[in-house]
Amino acid sequence: MTTQAVRLFRRMDGLFAVYKPQGVHWKLVRDTIETNLLKELNSCPPPAPQLAVQFQLLSSGENNSSKDLILSPSLLPTLADHPLVTGPQFNKVHVGVGHRLDAFSSGVLVLGVGKGNGVLEQLCKSHVTRTLFVLYLKDYMLEGEFGKATDNFSHTSRVIEKTTYDHVTQDKLERVLAMIQGANQKALITYSQVDLSTQEAYELAARGLLYPHGKSPPILTGLRCKHFNPPHFTLGLELRTSAVCSGARRTRDGPFKVEHALTRQHWTADSIIQAIAHFRKTTRKIRKSGMYRQTAGQLNSSAKIQEQITSQTGQSEQIGQEHVQLTSPTSDIIVERVTPGTLGEREVK
Repeated sequence: MTTQAVRLFRRMDGLFAVYKPQGVHWKLVRDTIETNLLKELNSCPPPAPQLAVQFQLLSSGENNSSKDLILSPSLLPTLADHPLVTGPQFNKVHVGVGHRLDAFSSGVLVLGVGKGNGVLEQLCKSHVTRTLFVLYLKDYMLEGEFGKATDNFSHTSRVIEKTTYDHVTQDKLERVLAMIQGANQKALITYSQVDLSTQEAYELAARGLLYPHGKSPPILTGLRCKHFNPPHFTLGLELRTSAVCSGARRTRDGPFKVEHALTRQHWTADSIIQAIAHFRKTTRKIRKSGMYRQTAGQLNSSAKIQEQITSQTGQSEQIGQEHVQLTSPTSDIIVERVTPGTLGEREVK
């Protein structure tokens, strides 16, 4: 019999996004949401206890002094289903995390519950296809400060250098950004592995559908200055001066935007279920895509190959032990592990 807690858990199956505050580790966000969901599931009323038929010896009741006993059937609740015996209905709710953010950064963090964990795993380990490339772009808002440099480019770290920035103007900054964007666009064409002399390459470039094929470094598909007020600016790079990053915020992770992310006060079961229902169509689209099926098949085949290699290695070791006199004591068995070439994680835009 399906209980109310099980029905509630089935409604939590999917993907949703939360807004990770700055200065909070992503593990703390995940643990907080897991705790809230677990409390909500265990607060559901337990199922009604099952009744068992028991026969008890009772007096016949003919008179008060009668000593005759008879067997009388009665229905009594079984203690095997009592909450004090079985414990809580759920002991663990696994919440998967997509592309992570460090403690210094803030913004959209995609999470998954139930089958959504499998979707997140495939998205993190696979490269998107051309038709889904635009869907899984990521947007970041960077804030910086000119005039000083630190050992790890963070404004909270130790200052190792101070420079002037009076010569930096917004026009110069935008020219540098255009150069960097052009270099990344060239890298995008290079890693797309498309023949530039073909009509297909021209049409893909015109429609903005070029995407990296295989493993590639992070590529910026768009770069611009949103706000310029020296020494503070929204995005800063090399302009014969130094700069530090004072803030990093992810405003988009694929189809999940900042307006869809749940803030801390909405990390409840009801709000999460509503967010999962809102993106249920998107989750189904991801699971039905060729990318998801192809990567899942590659992972399964890779696991089978590794199992075969492990079994073969075990057999080789047994044979080597049986024929120890015929083999060299310094010989080793070298096993090559086959991994899919499309696996890997990258960040775009």
